[in-house]
Amino acid sequence: MSNSIQPRYRGVFPVVPTTFDEQGGLDLASQKRSVDFMIDAGSNGLCILANFSEQFLLGDDEREVLTRSMLEHVGGRVPVIVTTTHFSTEICIARSRRAQAQGAAMVMVMPPYHGATLRVGEPQIEAFFQRLSDAIDIPIMIQDAPVAGTPLSPAFLAKMAKEIAQVAYFKIETAGAANKLRELIRLGGDAIEGPWDGEEAITLLPDLDAGATGAMTGGGYPDGIRQIMDAYAAGRREDAAAAYQRWLPLINYENRQAGFLAAKALMHEGGIIACAAPRHPWPDLHPATRAGLMDTARLLDPLVLRWAR
Repeated sequence: MSNSIQPRYRGVFPVVPTTFDEQGGLDLASQKRSVDFMIDAGSNGLCILANFSEQFLLGDDEREVLTRSMLEHVGGRVPVIVTTTHFSTEICIARSRRAQAQGAAMVMVMPPYHGATLRVGEPQIEAFFQRLSDAIDIPIMIQDAPVAGTPLSPAFLAKMAKEIAQVAYFKIETAGAANKLRELIRLGGDAIEGPWDGEEAITLLPDLDAGATGAMTGGGYPDGIRQIMDAYAAGRREDAAAAYQRWLPLINYENRQAGFLAAKALMHEGGIIACAAPRHPWPDLHPATRAGLMDTARLLDPLVLRWAR
């Protein structure tokens, strides 16, 4: 299943982790090395300031520093998606306009939410994305993530894609992602320019079978995800399935055990970044979990463990 249009962006767009020093401050030197590694590892593009970037632990001023420094450092080598999620329509618009002015290729936005219970209904969500679309000239990726706690039906997403100019990409991270992608494509047709897989590629193969054209994963091993995506895009599904099976233990370890700290742990082990710690109060990766992650990764010899050596 596929659309007739050619998407502007497709392939592997992993999330760049935010690197901190031992005191919890931004480490921009490590940040730039992480970006260089991820590009060298085959990333078709990058995403910054996402949940896997610990965006919920960053100040507004730090977001600006990171957006500017990473877009300048990438320097157009690959397209960069900037996450600009905020409950406030006006603040999301302001973030998105700044990101566009600094060179972002796309913005990724969750529907408005706060905490466990503060939500708005479909009319407000639709108006939120309409006003955001009216304010910018680059595509919007709607992030359909359980963390937002907001039901986004395929019919509602397809309606927004058809009616709102910049709404064209969708990162589907909810349960049953493949079925949701399939229905979204059926209902939205060519308005669904970019149906994408998320959640660390744990459901990548069924999502590709459903029509996904992009994958937003963790940042630790884009070279492995490329093996799956490239084979599938070339029509070699058996090779893609074999690569998926080969990398699935590491994908699973990241998705189910290590979470967003997996990429930083791998980059630290490989000498790319100076510190793998999250920002307080998020707990450090348990030493046993880290050891299991490394044991799983070494069997695959990913570039992350060799790039800086």
